[in-house]
Amino acid sequence: MIEVIKSIILDFQEVRFTTGVPRRLRIEVVPGKATVCVGVRRGGKSTYLFQVIQRLLDDGVPRENIFYLNFFDDRLHDLRQGGLGVITEAYYSLYPEKKNTETVYCFFDEIQAVEGWEPFVDRLMRTEQCEVYITGSSAQMLSREIATQMRGRALSWEIFPFSFREFLDYRGVESTGPLSTRKRLLVQKAFEEYWETGGFPEVAGLNRHLRIKIHQEYFRAVLFRDLIERHDVSHPKALTDLAHRLVDNTASLYSVNSLTGYLKSLGHKVPKSTVSDYLEWFEDAYFLFTVRIFDASLARSKTNPKKIYCIDHALVTSVSPGILVNFGHLLENLVFTALRRVSPDIYYCKTKGSLEVDFIAQMQDRSWMLVQVCESMAEPRTRKREVTALAETMAELGLKTGTIVTRNEEEEVRVDSGKIEVVPAWRFLLGGTL
Repeated sequence: MIEVIKSIILDFQEVRFTTGVPRRLRIEVVPGKATVCVGVRRGGKSTYLFQVIQRLLDDGVPRENIFYLNFFDDRLHDLRQGGLGVITEAYYSLYPEKKNTETVYCFFDEIQAVEGWEPFVDRLMRTEQCEVYITGSSAQMLSREIATQMRGRALSWEIFPFSFREFLDYRGVESTGPLSTRKRLLVQKAFEEYWETGGFPEVAGLNRHLRIKIHQEYFRAVLFRDLIERHDVSHPKALTDLAHRLVDNTASLYSVNSLTGYLKSLGHKVPKSTVSDYLEWFEDAYFLFTVRIFDASLARSKTNPKKIYCIDHALVTSVSPGILVNFGHLLENLVFTALRRVSPDIYYCKTKGSLEVDFIAQMQDRSWMLVQVCESMAEPRTRKREVTALAETMAELGLKTGTIVTRNEEEEVRVDSGKIEVVPAWRFLLGGTL
């Protein structure tokens, strides 16, 4: 295995890698801590590592001081059984003069494929002169596992598919500063493309047939590798059927009871506890996200019906039958992912009169943002319902502002409780906090 790893290290010294579009990420390296990047499969994590590597090379770091391993490489299959120490043994047998004299930059891609990686990285940070970067497609890497196993020697960051701003960067469309008429038209045209293709970097610019084919491949890969294989699922067909059900009903309410009943109607004998596990695993893989009701009582928040959203609105259209696609729900999903990029604290809420507001999200400055999503407010009854729900929620929560995101409409509505901004989706996605 040492010879295999040495070969991989030397191969990387010669390879030309693609750095893609620079991501708008606020990742900061802290001395003595591993940098952990987590997110959905094919969301751009590996490319981001290559961008970091390129910056190091541009800053004059010798290429020999950088080594990269992708743990989904078939040649490293035997490494998954343990014995990660051979990695450093292989590297320092190639470059013994660098041990404890020069900083070595270690990049480990999809490291969660290997059991026991946490103590290995922890030991590396303590005993070697290394700066470590890790990626993985598991939200568990963000929380208690790293905190306990690595004793605080890691900082975790989330990487999502392209935001709309990043998509504009990919398209070469300027989006900063005041928008001239020409700039605004270019941005709006790019939004229509983003609406069709979504944020996965690999599908940007591809035709519809290829995009659908690749999205469906992502869907199968997430289910098999990040769920069925990782958790040794004993009812893979039940999990797959549940995933299809949830994607088909994105932005809709669900309960564990209703989902268990649905699987039972298909002939699956899966208990409620297993369905709850599946839902947690979907979220862990950054594939499907659950949103609870906003309630001071945690018990009520957990027992009320929840809403489901997908990592990418365009993936929904590629996986779901066309007749089931609800464009209002897709717009709501688009707004959810924009909010989720900046905050994990997102809920839906109901007024005392049972009117629903789609999102209340806590921003990074600890303020709360109220967002309602409505494809069009042209119909008077729809307009009244959406404005009333938002105005009542603002009054009940003591908030002075609210936002209604539409496909194309824009205005300002004054209500007793404050001000409601009606904005088209493209402008909302360019908002300062998103």
